Amino acid sequence: MAVGERSGWLSHLVGKKSPPPAVPAGTRVYAVGDIHGRRDLLERLLSQIASHAGDAPRKNSLVFLGDYVDRGPQSKDVIDFLLQLEWPGWEIVTLRGNHDQAVIDFVEAPLTYRGWRGFGAAETLVSYGVKAPMFDDDRAFAVARDEFVEKCPPEHMEFLRSLKLSHVAGDYMFVHAGVRPGIALDQQSAEDMMWIRDDFLFSNAKLDKVIVHGHSPSEKPVLRRNRIGVDTGAYATGCLTAAVLEGEDCNFLSTVGG
Repeated sequence: MAVGERSGWLSHLVGKKSPPPAVPAGTRVYAVGDIHGRRDLLERLLSQIASHAGDAPRKNSLVFLGDYVDRGPQSKDVIDFLLQLEWPGWEIVTLRGNHDQAVIDFVEAPLTYRGWRGFGAAETLVSYGVKAPMFDDDRAFAVARDEFVEKCPPEHMEFLRSLKLSHVAGDYMFVHAGVRPGIALDQQSAEDMMWIRDDFLFSNAKLDKVIVHGHSPSEKPVLRRNRIGVDTGAYATGCLTAAVLEGEDCNFLSTVGG
């Protein structure tokens, strides 16, 4: 076997090394993790992002990974802030998390409060000036829903209903929770993109895109070959995190430790 033939055979046997994931040239993407009713941290992190971005000539994208409400005390204030956010020249993408979906579900069917109350419903209602139901009572759930509809600005519900489930930039796909391995990325269900945990988190399967997600909090951002997790439990830890993607690089900004 000739040298050239042997080299080609070895390349075929071991496979060619895939290039590292990248965003398009001339682009920088900031992906912000779960805010959960912490407008104070959101404002602080966005100030860091603005300073980090500077005025270099590039396309800047700001992607929010969902879960603007629940748990923290400022759900209404967070949505007020995002509705007023204007960064000229920036692409701003807002994705939908399972907590955001819970608000929509409650408005459409108040008995869903029974499931929602376990993960931050009361904090959200109180932020809108609504008394949260004290007991497991269908009528109390309906009364709270009616009061919430009355006090929630229409543009807030329009915002929640307009949220996207996913976004793609180069070799990265952005979703709230993750994707189900073994299913094509363009065939993923809304439920999985907002709710999935273990089947995604513990999978080593190589995907067509690197998935950038929140939803599953960790002490520090998670960087693996198939996913980047940026939920650092902001509502409880005071640490709101953003992944910074540029070219083949991935770095992080945080309200704790810079």
